[in-house]
Amino acid sequence: MPEPTLEQLRHQDRVSTPLLTLITQQSLDEDYLHVAARKAAERAATGGDGPRRSRPHRTAAVVVAAFGLLVTVAALQTSARAGVDDAGRASLVSRIDESRDDVAELQRQIVKLRELNVGLQDNLDEVTSSEQAAQNRKVRLGAVSGFRAVSGPGIRITVDDDPSGIPGGEVKDSDLALLVNGLWRAGAEAISINGMRLTSRSAIRNSGIVIRVNFQALSPPYVVAAIGDKDTLQGRLLDTASGRQFFDLPNQVGIVVDMDNVDQLSLPAAPSRLLRLRSAVQGTAQQNLNQPQKETEP
Repeated sequence: MPEPTLEQLRHQDRVSTPLLTLITQQSLDEDYLHVAARKAAERAATGGDGPRRSRPHRTAAVVVAAFGLLVTVAALQTSARAGVDDAGRASLVSRIDESRDDVAELQRQIVKLRELNVGLQDNLDEVTSSEQAAQNRKVRLGAVSGFRAVSGPGIRITVDDDPSGIPGGEVKDSDLALLVNGLWRAGAEAISINGMRLTSRSAIRNSGIVIRVNFQALSPPYVVAAIGDKDTLQGRLLDTASGRQFFDLPNQVGIVVDMDNVDQLSLPAAPSRLLRLRSAVQGTAQQNLNQPQKETEP
């Protein structure tokens, strides 16, 4: 195998030499060649006896120094840029950590709020249930006490004066009171007279020849409507003492009584003015009942 030439060896050296070193060497070689060419020209012009000059050497030194300065500045800039990148990366990592802490705190708050919401929902359900129970109780008490309109099956009893007009044949407040008391004892759930709903505070009174119910003047015929079991209410009414006394009146004073079963009756609510207490005040079970109480305004 033939030995490599000098040019081939130089080419191999150039290929294997690092780029920065190659640039530096090439720059120096070119400078040296330039200086050598200038020296040869000067010697040829002066016959080889002229004084040597140091200016090319200074020029080469300046070029080398400038190149080194450029390399140093580039290295410093690269190092500074690396520092800036590291600082920016550290800042981003710090901000990410802070954001993670904020997210974790918000998640804890969400859990607490959910637990609070569950507790409030339970309280709301309890209050709603109590309110519904109170509303149902109010409806029942309103129906029983007479201060709420009701409807249902029952009986209708019409009472009228003696058609002959004989004195004493008029229907009196005591006659209607006997009938109403008998109906209550027979199990009537609600009663009205000529559309006037009766309550525990209702009064049936004669005012001259006029009968007043709930302070409202009524005229005959008097229609007494009672809600209850229509199949048994009439029979149970006749079994009461008040009922028997009432049904004896037609034979005694001549009043007219007509009674019918009704599939559906509608009774209005009692007047709201009957709700006002005149003498009673709210008290407790332990309160001395003999102690005089302050009266409320009528």
